Amino acid sequence: MTAELLPLLRERRSVRSYDASHELRPDELRTLLEAAQWAPSAGNSQPWAFLVGLRGDEAHRVFVPLLAPSVRRWAPTASALVFALHQVASGPGEDALLYSDYAAYDLGQAVAHLTVQASALGLSTHQFAAFDHDGLAAACGVPAHWLVTTGIAVGLGVASDLAPRTRRPLREIAFGARFGESVLPDASA
Repeated sequence: MTAELLPLLRERRSVRSYDASHELRPDELRTLLEAAQWAPSAGNSQPWAFLVGLRGDEAHRVFVPLLAPSVRRWAPTASALVFALHQVASGPGEDALLYSDYAAYDLGQAVAHLTVQASALGLSTHQFAAFDHDGLAAACGVPAHWLVTTGIAVGLGVASDLAPRTRRPLREIAFGARFGESVLPDASA
């Protein structure tokens, strides 16, 4: 890994152990959501929304039973469960215009901003998709022109479960004029 990479990016981890006594402060929650709010979006459309449950509140009590067993083993101890949604149409009617093809991409940027901001605050995040998406949409009254996309556990991570962090080599993901041909001069990277 390159030394010039920002430490917030280089050291980010998706932990599965959280300090169950840590409480997310209101100013921290606001800062995380503001980081997402300021992410780039196509035409400044900001086609994202978040459902937030702080451990112990009513939203959290609604969210936890909708988690898949694999996620329910660790996520409820995080300080907050955040669910990310993106807009898929301009309104709920059948004649509504489909929303931008880039809405999911824009949501991804908003979530990335949130996770980097969490790291800057000394918090950990873990994104997940193993939950009842339709059940969450129904339980929270999500309009039909919005799509529940992913969940994010946020809290004070406990380093007890960290496995070695690996990524595919850049030569497998960064190409030039032809797919499969590395754009980097050093093909070993």
